[in-house]
Amino acid sequence: MLNCIIIYKMLLATAKSKNNILIRLTDERFKHIIYSHKEISLPDFKLIASTIENPVAIFEGNSDELLATSKFDKNRWIVVVYKELKSDGFVITAYITTDFKWLLKRKIIWTNK
Repeated sequence: MLNCIIIYKMLLATAKSKNNILIRLTDERFKHIIYSHKEISLPDFKLIASTIENPVAIFEGNSDELLATSKFDKNRWIVVVYKELKSDGFVITAYITTDFKWLLKRKIIWTNK
């Protein structure tokens, strides 16, 4: 007899990317984000979704992922790393940075200017 454990991922939020792809934020990914990046807290899951939908800029990642950015506060930016597939996509991680200049070394995919 085979013993199986079925784990369901709860969907916390979805957001439409600039390529009109639905991006999923699951509870598993959000737990990773808040445990690994202490500067992000529980209420920030809405900010993650809004950064995907209304970024200041989107940069190319290292492995086909995209980095959406928006202003977090006066001196900090939120970076949401996500992957787009053919019909949908998913959030990989998100974090806050004070160093926006390193992002400018990457290829800009989209900008709101």
